[in-house]
Amino acid sequence: MKKSFAYSACVKTLSVLAVSIGLSACGNGSWWSKDDEPTLDAEHIRKAIPSRVNDRSSWAKDIYDITEQLGIPQTKENVCTIVAVVDQESNFHADPQVAGLGAKAVKEVQDQLEEKFKAKLGDNIGGVIAGYFQEVLKNQPSPEDNYLSQMGRVKTERQLDELYREIFDYMAKHYHVSALTGTAKLLGQDISEKLNPITTLGSMQVLLSYAKDHKRQGGSMADLRTDMYSQYGGLYYGIHRLMMYPADYDKPLYRFADYNSGKYSSRNAAFQSMLNSISGADLDLDGDLLLYKKDNSPIAAKSSSEQEILKVFSDHNVILTPKQIRSDLKKEKELNFEDTATYRAVSKLYQEKTGKKPFYAMMPEVVISGPKLSRDYNTNWFASRVNGRYQTCMTRIKHLKI
Repeated sequence: MKKSFAYSACVKTLSVLAVSIGLSACGNGSWWSKDDEPTLDAEHIRKAIPSRVNDRSSWAKDIYDITEQLGIPQTKENVCTIVAVVDQESNFHADPQVAGLGAKAVKEVQDQLEEKFKAKLGDNIGGVIAGYFQEVLKNQPSPEDNYLSQMGRVKTERQLDELYREIFDYMAKHYHVSALTGTAKLLGQDISEKLNPITTLGSMQVLLSYAKDHKRQGGSMADLRTDMYSQYGGLYYGIHRLMMYPADYDKPLYRFADYNSGKYSSRNAAFQSMLNSISGADLDLDGDLLLYKKDNSPIAAKSSSEQEILKVFSDHNVILTPKQIRSDLKKEKELNFEDTATYRAVSKLYQEKTGKKPFYAMMPEVVISGPKLSRDYNTNWFASRVNGRYQTCMTRIKHLKI
């Protein structure tokens, strides 16, 4: 499938021009598939799951039911895309054990606790509560078996999450901060959600904030966390995040990269690379075109990518206002960023400068780090590992009769 982009009249050099970018189709647009492919039933999906997995039938039924609920065709490609990510993230365990998790958690609270509390609550109150938190860790629920000792024994993310919630609940019941805030009380659920470091959950390691935005049922944040640790809930939110957005990727590798580094990061990294080719800049190819707060809202300061766009457009007489460019870049996590004057202008300038067709996606250069990892990795490592599992899955079901 080819896409043709007609340029806005506000782009002086491109006013009546259009550029066609050759792209491989993503089928019906919401996932990587072809419309004429046959679909699998639950028994076929069971055979797509590695034989080492316990209770493959149960996992297969949940995958079938969830894809049916979300309207995702159960093609071989779609099923293997899902199977590969679940296998990479948890080896098909709803609440997988994490090697050395307890020791890593203890080290984190000992080395970074005060800094993180201050970042969340401000220097004054954050420092005071961090000190109280350390006292609770050392002395509650008893000095002989305190929370710090219990933390060192946890083996799964769910155990650590529930322990944090228990600690914050204790603090809410026993500690008031009226001297610091006038009338405020340390509220258990509020403070727990603000300070709980467990933010990616379940068999597909989905951000809690994403699940909150796409909740499948009512209830509190604690209820949502519990749901995400269930087999069905972990799959539901992971499949939703992995599959439920349109992108014209010609291979699942880029969707795997997006799963690690953010929606459309593979497309946006290609956009950044084209900017580099136009101007000779050396932008990081991280797939983020704006700078963001921790709540994922953009900040006013201009990113290197935004500054480079302004420079390139000025140098090449592309008449777009900074306000319009900023408005376009705010769509970087959406498909319709591709329909903006900014995206189309960069694509056209790249073609004029290099003589090559604009390209749609590339591997983002993003480093992965965190207490659950034994060392830092990058998105290419993650996506390549998942892609290997995908290819193995496709080979496993290659000769299935549907």
